[in-house]
Amino acid sequence: MDRNPHLDTLVRTLGPRAEDVGVATVLIHGRNQGPADMLALAERFDLEGMPFIAVEAAQASWYPNRFMAPLSENQPWLDFALERLEQLIRNLERRGIKRTNIALLGFSQGACLASEFVYRNAQRWGGLIAFTGGLIGPAETTWTTSLQLDGTPVLIANGDQDEWVPRKRTEQSAEVFERMGGDVQLKIYPGRSHEVSDDEVERARAVLARLIPH
Repeated sequence: MDRNPHLDTLVRTLGPRAEDVGVATVLIHGRNQGPADMLALAERFDLEGMPFIAVEAAQASWYPNRFMAPLSENQPWLDFALERLEQLIRNLERRGIKRTNIALLGFSQGACLASEFVYRNAQRWGGLIAFTGGLIGPAETTWTTSLQLDGTPVLIANGDQDEWVPRKRTEQSAEVFERMGGDVQLKIYPGRSHEVSDDEVERARAVLARLIPH
């Protein structure tokens, strides 16, 4: 496949225009979800001053297999998904929003994609919020990079027995981001189902609220 199908998908927004306030939160949905699911989550943050930009995956999935499958089994779709995020970020930059004022927030497959994008494009970001996610790659993956996050706020959370994202991978990812200089919050919730809890919403709200100009 030569053409990236994610480049033709819709983007939905909530809140003010990003160029009017100089900040933005990019929302990345999970498998078999869509932008509407992420905008419904954004409404729970109750942050009227934050522009939310929800990007859509082609066929409701960013890549075909589980995130801990061999990388080759998710190509070229994983590269396509990362390219779509880069395109969206560059569009925001052209509108005057710096990466230091852009947060990436994902759930499940979207949280894995957001984590991988920030890892590969490490610098000071406005924030990374990964609800039930972690870095992409098989169990034997090791992560070594000289890139630094320069204090980027990172909230990474999971249930202790999630059926899609092992707790260990979430903990490993938090350790990687700490080594890269991220300001990391790791939260593991006993017995939590595959969803975003009210406590996670409050923690994310605090991260995002700091970006909004007052």
